[in-house]
Amino acid sequence: MEFPDRADVAKLIDPQPVPSFARVSYEPSTRTLAAPLETVRSELDRLAFEELEPGSTVAVGVGSRGIHLIADIVAETIAAIEERGFEPVVVPAMGSHGGATPEGQREILAALGITEDRIGAPIDARMDATRIDEVAVEGRATPVYFATAALEADAVMVINRVKPHTNFTGRIESGLCKMLTVGLGKQRGAQAFHSTAIAAGYVPTIEAITAAIRDSVPLLGGLALVENFYEETGVVEAIPAPSLERREPELLERARAEMATLPVDEIDLLVVDELGKEISGAGMDTNVIGRYRVLNAPDPETPAIDLIYARGLTAETSGNGNGIGLADVTRRAAVEQLDVRKTYANALTSGSLAKAKLPPVAPTDELALRVALNALGGYDPETVRIVWIENTTDLDEFYVSDALLEELGDEIVVEDRVALSFEDGTAAFERT
Repeated sequence: MEFPDRADVAKLIDPQPVPSFARVSYEPSTRTLAAPLETVRSELDRLAFEELEPGSTVAVGVGSRGIHLIADIVAETIAAIEERGFEPVVVPAMGSHGGATPEGQREILAALGITEDRIGAPIDARMDATRIDEVAVEGRATPVYFATAALEADAVMVINRVKPHTNFTGRIESGLCKMLTVGLGKQRGAQAFHSTAIAAGYVPTIEAITAAIRDSVPLLGGLALVENFYEETGVVEAIPAPSLERREPELLERARAEMATLPVDEIDLLVVDELGKEISGAGMDTNVIGRYRVLNAPDPETPAIDLIYARGLTAETSGNGNGIGLADVTRRAAVEQLDVRKTYANALTSGSLAKAKLPPVAPTDELALRVALNALGGYDPETVRIVWIENTTDLDEFYVSDALLEELGDEIVVEDRVALSFEDGTAAFERT
């Protein structure tokens, strides 16, 4: 596919004067766990390892998110399991991510620093999933699949961050239960889950499948992690299998209270430098940008963002561009990073098709901004409300147009006044 070049776009839309900007820092109060790795070891005592026979194998489900210290936490968990006299094996718990292939899922783990050499345990990345049950959710019969590699172990546990999900809101969102029901379901389980969840609701589907897994699998439970605004570890807590659905909602409230969010609710244009699966399952955190774009799930009420310009993909996402469809404009550099096979494998499995759509593609930053500012209608550089961020998790420093400065709270500090310039069409900020 050939996209319009500079001459094609430039003749359609006249140049737009850009507003003045400020570089600001955002420093809300938050809590950080002082010794997370020591806490991993002490928390694992809460899981029922004492019920296992010496030499038992323990499958540890690990996902694809960019969680703080995740490689260290996995390695510490593996070491603690071995010291108890058991044989750990890591099983990727990421549904269809990585193009739904063993090689792709190993690649994702490696990008997170999780390799067999680093963690000291084998990684069994087979995509095989065994049908272990069938549940009824709102009258819909739903098959329950579970990773064959995990089923072959004598016990199973998972490690995951508890946080608001990017497709829905409820008492259980992203965390241990969802990793069990979707991540360890592999592609077949993830597809079956989403097919039912879109129609019958995510929370009842998670709860029904979690209960079925607990009845059919030697489940120890999991290690729940909660991060603060700065993506630092705030909580490490082992949750035994019987307590998963009771405890996760409480940790979710803690995560929601401390998650990174934008400091204003009404924005004309949000510019996002990078999106990726390790940043969010939707590429961009939908709770930050205010867009779910999912059937039967209304978008969050805030923030209200008129347009989003997505500039590119992270290296860690390995071409999986899910989330680019949440943007209104992108540029050729982002499209050149896309691996359509991986992007489609994820989108078709989840049923969240909108996130894989391709928005209008501009050749450069300068022309992408020209397109976006023109689309706002009645553009005025003195009043336009623009926020420019690196991604939807690193929100401790970003840029805002001057029109927003008076609305920023006490937790926002203006560091520099800056001017936006373009070199060969690529945007850059310079101090003024």
